[in-house]
Amino acid sequence: MEKKVRVRFAPSPTGGLHLGGVRTALFNYLFAKKHNGTFILRIEDTDQTRFVEGAEEYIVSCLKWCGMVPDESPEQEGNFGPYRQSERKATYKQYADQLIADGYAYYAFDTPEELDVKRKQIPNFTYGLATRGAMRNSLTLTEAEVEALLASNTPYVVRIKIPENEVVSFTDLIRGHVSFETNLVDDKVLLKADGMPTYHLAVVADDKAMEISHVFRGEEWLPSAPIHILLWRYLGWDNEMPQWVHLPLILKPDGNGKLSKRDGDRLGFPVYAQNWTDPKTGDLTKGFKELGFMPEAFVNLLAMLGWNDGTDQEIFTLNELIEKFSIERISKAGAKFDFEKAKWYNQEWIKHTSSKALLPFVKEAFNAQAIVLNDETYLEKVIDLIKDRCTLLTDFVAQSIYFFTAPAGYDLDAVKPKWTPEKAAFFESYALELKEGLTGIELEEKFKSLATAHNFKPGELMLPFRIMLVGGKFGPGVFDIAVALGAEETIKRIHKAIAAFN
Repeated sequence: MEKKVRVRFAPSPTGGLHLGGVRTALFNYLFAKKHNGTFILRIEDTDQTRFVEGAEEYIVSCLKWCGMVPDESPEQEGNFGPYRQSERKATYKQYADQLIADGYAYYAFDTPEELDVKRKQIPNFTYGLATRGAMRNSLTLTEAEVEALLASNTPYVVRIKIPENEVVSFTDLIRGHVSFETNLVDDKVLLKADGMPTYHLAVVADDKAMEISHVFRGEEWLPSAPIHILLWRYLGWDNEMPQWVHLPLILKPDGNGKLSKRDGDRLGFPVYAQNWTDPKTGDLTKGFKELGFMPEAFVNLLAMLGWNDGTDQEIFTLNELIEKFSIERISKAGAKFDFEKAKWYNQEWIKHTSSKALLPFVKEAFNAQAIVLNDETYLEKVIDLIKDRCTLLTDFVAQSIYFFTAPAGYDLDAVKPKWTPEKAAFFESYALELKEGLTGIELEEKFKSLATAHNFKPGELMLPFRIMLVGGKFGPGVFDIAVALGAEETIKRIHKAIAAFN
């Protein structure tokens, strides 16, 4: 019988959520939904020294924003909880004890100071095959000495005993056959002095307990794979081991190395899903959400970093991604992050989203500037007029503010050199022609016939008219703006601008 698809996204609550982490969550989510499986959020908080207040809530918020709500999580318990590793602490020691009893792990009593001395003596020191015989552990001490140290509560860690001269092989669903020589792998710590497991022991125990079928994780975890495979074997769980999927890295824009938060700071774009404020330092790291990205566009661009469906299609809804997703189409090579392309996705999503659906996003952008808009029908009309001009949701404020408040100033340099009393007279006359209910076409016809009557080419008058209404050389069709503003407001703005131009 085929194993039911159960996948997990297992972040550590240590700070903001990097877009590489969100993409890992996304590929887990798409695979689960495609196969009617279960998408699990498990919080890997065994390293209490790195735990950051608020980070778990932040992770949950990011997933929610992206539309990837877990089927099981600390908030939504299933039958495989608890979903925080720190709450499973009692279960890990039994596995460490079992590994020691079976000869696959050992106690190491070396103090941090003793390890520091070794690091100074031996360049690139690692604790393993070549060095374990010279250290203070249950492989070099007598049974009586070990018993005495344990009885006196001497601090210790438990390390895996990596075998000599073996090759650990497995099949990765992206990379195919992968092999590691055990002589190049060190004896990783499995249980720390505080009784907490390290990632290596916890991840294997939890994946077994939660019946995980496929492990999707970044390729930076590949070097840890032999340790995890040995643990599955040593604990007698070979037949229940999940299938491995090591995802390609998201690279810097130049392709040289993994994209980091520092790169984003240096190049002026976010690498976190949402704004993250470090509770210790108060430092704010900007996120895609607050910059003005639609969640649909963010998810879309992440999916295309290292995956495609084999066609030229680039714009996908979440449901289309679920339908088309397959591991076979994930690339082995790293994917360069291109912020210009990311903005293109967002622009396309804004263009193709109805004004009604954009309404809450745009209201939020205005609220962030302390501008409260209550007339939603009017706002929808405005969104319709300007959405093709916006790349980010935050652009809506600058691109449409003149629909809600008259310009505070004008681009006089664009008008003054060619401004004449005759032009002022034309606009005085045009203001008299305006009344409520005229369409854009009617306004334009009146404008052109009146221009001819005043011996002007309509083109000479269009720019001054635009600047009267919006303050500068931007915005959609000027007659569409006038219709949206209404006759009364348009007349008011014409008179105010004539005074400023004169």
